[in-house]
Amino acid sequence: MTSLVSRLRLPEAVGLSLSVVSPTVTAAFNITLVVQAAGPAAPLAFAIGMVAMALVALSFMAFTHRVAHAGSAYAYITRTFGSRMGFVAGWTLLLTYLGFGSGFAALVGSFTSAALKGFGIDVGPWWIAIGAVSMLLGWWLAYRDMRLAGRLMLGLEGIAVIAIIFLCICILRQVHPDADQIAASFRPAANFNGWAGLGFGMVFSILSFAGFEGAATLGEETINPRRNIPIALLGTVLGSGIFFVFVAYCEVIGFGPQGIKDLANSQAPLDDLALRFASPRLAIVLDIAAATSCFSGVIGAVAAAGRLVFALGRAGLSSTLAGVHPVHRTPAPAVSLAAFLIIAPFLAWAPFVGGGNYYSYSSTIGVLALILIYIAVGGAEMVEGWRERRPIWSAACTLGPILLLWVLYRNIYPVPEYPNNLWPYVAVIWAIASFALMKLRPRVVSAPLPDYL
Repeated sequence: MTSLVSRLRLPEAVGLSLSVVSPTVTAAFNITLVVQAAGPAAPLAFAIGMVAMALVALSFMAFTHRVAHAGSAYAYITRTFGSRMGFVAGWTLLLTYLGFGSGFAALVGSFTSAALKGFGIDVGPWWIAIGAVSMLLGWWLAYRDMRLAGRLMLGLEGIAVIAIIFLCICILRQVHPDADQIAASFRPAANFNGWAGLGFGMVFSILSFAGFEGAATLGEETINPRRNIPIALLGTVLGSGIFFVFVAYCEVIGFGPQGIKDLANSQAPLDDLALRFASPRLAIVLDIAAATSCFSGVIGAVAAAGRLVFALGRAGLSSTLAGVHPVHRTPAPAVSLAAFLIIAPFLAWAPFVGGGNYYSYSSTIGVLALILIYIAVGGAEMVEGWRERRPIWSAACTLGPILLLWVLYRNIYPVPEYPNNLWPYVAVIWAIASFALMKLRPRVVSAPLPDYL
């Protein structure tokens, strides 16, 4: 049995996209990465990132009206550029979900450990076990029931976002920045290399939106995908973008102009702000909220990666991976393989570098691969628009890829410090490996693209 069943609705689609984006992780972790590069202009980096991602989202939305496929970008690129390039795209996108899922698991362990310390419990190196258990639970939910998993992901994210907004309101009620401080949040900072620093910081702002396209992998399982998938994609980008700009602004003014370096170096900015503007209890609540949000991200990454593996398996990579569970109607073998590919590097690498560093490394690799996919999908939509004799739309579709090329360039030059200078090579080597797979499994090159819409 190799066909999925359409029984998911809009909440499950939104839940998958939102879980992979994981807005709480950005508030609790990614904002500090943007601040390290862009300083007080972090809100501007997120605002530009939202525009770039909205442009990319339009390309994804246009393709969802043409074809509904578990492989999402794999199917879109195949439709426009052929099976060979489609397989490269699908394989490259798989690296994104594997990197995100593995990184989220590390943060589950880290944030849970931090929350337990608030109760006087020090788990020490056992945070690794907590992260591993979160992956096993994520696999079980993605394996058995995507409807339950989708609603659970949406609920966990909603609770975490509410807790963070409450903290932001506490900050705004107590801090009254002057006009210069407000303006500093929305212009490049000269002492952080101006536009160059902003460009490097944007790779982390793009990372924060990365995964919005996750709902597209549910194209074959969602009722009325022409309507629900586009709403889930654009709604996730715009909703997350507004949230990111707002929270980044609150964190910047919360630390103040003299505390920007403290914010950049903070391992737990939400905890620091909660202790300063609210209470220690809120800090514990925020750690728990962040851990549950990361767990939601683990579920989403396993589910999305599993569907990509399923799509590639069905295209000729492996008939076993193209199987569908007879009862749960999920791509069970593919989900299981995806879960293994997520947990293996986590157990082999994370214990030696720590949860925060591991998330930074694995997610950066993932987002670099994803930027390549976003550029390719934007380019494919540009070609499709030209074929459909819509020159204005075709020209508009170039804006997202151009902006992302700039972000990619700024992530490569100036060359980042070790080990961040290695991650572009990892992404490229992974993509090149797809050509070796095509040699081993030549069927994927000539596989037809079924239309499941």
